[in-house]
Amino acid sequence: MTPPLRSRPRDGTSVRPAWKDPSLRRSVALFRAFLHEQDDPEACYSLLARDAVDQVEAYDGPVSGRTVLDVGGGSGYFTEEFRRRGANAFLFEPDLCELGGEPHAAAVVADGYLLPLRDGVADVTFSSNVLEHVADPETFLSELARVTRPGGLIYVSFTNWLSPWGGHEWAPWHYVGAARARARYQRRTGKPAKHTLGENLFAVHIGSTLRQVRARDDVTVVSARSRYWPFLAEAVVKAPGIREFATWNLLLILRRCPP
Repeated sequence: MTPPLRSRPRDGTSVRPAWKDPSLRRSVALFRAFLHEQDDPEACYSLLARDAVDQVEAYDGPVSGRTVLDVGGGSGYFTEEFRRRGANAFLFEPDLCELGGEPHAAAVVADGYLLPLRDGVADVTFSSNVLEHVADPETFLSELARVTRPGGLIYVSFTNWLSPWGGHEWAPWHYVGAARARARYQRRTGKPAKHTLGENLFAVHIGSTLRQVRARDDVTVVSARSRYWPFLAEAVVKAPGIREFATWNLLLILRRCPP
């Protein structure tokens, strides 16, 4: 059973209610936040960042004083939450547009395939919802492992293709084909979709990803679970076929092996 999420005051603000993970209450709160991703991204991603860092700390203890790498973290919500809790956190993002008009002070423009870092510098390497956007997941994971110290934690989550959200902004119509889904999105919104299958979005599956990760000799799998599922978060991932639809978003907690 995954330890419960912790809660604490930050910068004098009130303590938010502690959520058990997994729980229906937590899942509903996160889902409601996702519904307002476009009109209130600050609230949505700040909440998601607090939840994700709670998960890291539940598996690996407080992040205060530790070196954390946020790989592909966009505009920096996760990096900011890690730093708020006392971590030496740094953001690595290859897309200037994702960094926004005022990039985070700890941001570095760098590709996740080739991070400008020596081996084993990080206590925690963190990657939220990036794996489905890279053409070569194995190389990406190898780089995350390389920069993590032996015994360090690697947090990787991604939205699998057959999830109801697999098509991102044009989901769930991706079930009838990517081209048709993108065309429908443009008709409905009057603007082209941000994501194109095979260019900046890839069909990543849970079964094949688990087999690849478990075959590696540089990491061990601490947990493979649904990031948002409200109950039996690890059990759903153990059901072949069903997991491709029901997991929603796969979370891998990995531990770096000694060289």
